[in-house]
Amino acid sequence: MNFTGISEQEVDLAYEVLKKDALNGGYRLNPDAEFVKNLIRGLLRNEQRYGYRACPCRLASGKKEEDLDIVCPCDYRDSDVEEYGACYCALYVNDAIATGTQQVAPVPERRPPRSERQKTKKSAVHTVPVSPSPLFTLPLPVWRCKVCGYLCAREQPPGICPVCKAKKDRFERFI
Repeated sequence: MNFTGISEQEVDLAYEVLKKDALNGGYRLNPDAEFVKNLIRGLLRNEQRYGYRACPCRLASGKKEEDLDIVCPCDYRDSDVEEYGACYCALYVNDAIATGTQQVAPVPERRPPRSERQKTKKSAVHTVPVSPSPLFTLPLPVWRCKVCGYLCAREQPPGICPVCKAKKDRFERFI
């Protein structure tokens, strides 16, 4: 046990699960296993603190609704990996970095400041009425994973995204 109460077995288990999920989802983890395990310690510590795995490289509010965009894997991962080769904390990387042909470079923060996030949430309420059309008469709602874009039609979103393994709370009603 270390000072946070997280055992090395917990870290190793989380590492193996994360590595497997990443590969199954088409993602790569940083090839530096000790670096990844340090990030995992941060994720596990945030899970102890807040009840969710907020990115250890960002300041979490402790309010899950405010932090959903930074719950690992964060909403910014795909854009960061595509543009910079790694996500903000460098947990997820592209193939070039994973194979050692490219080095991790600094990734600028994409997350808007809290004041802008609050404005966006207030303006996210739909004020434009949607006219009925065949598209909007589907028998089931369509849910979209905010992490990877996966879509599914069902009564409720899946518990875990089959593509990126994000949890149910990372889905939004799409239609």
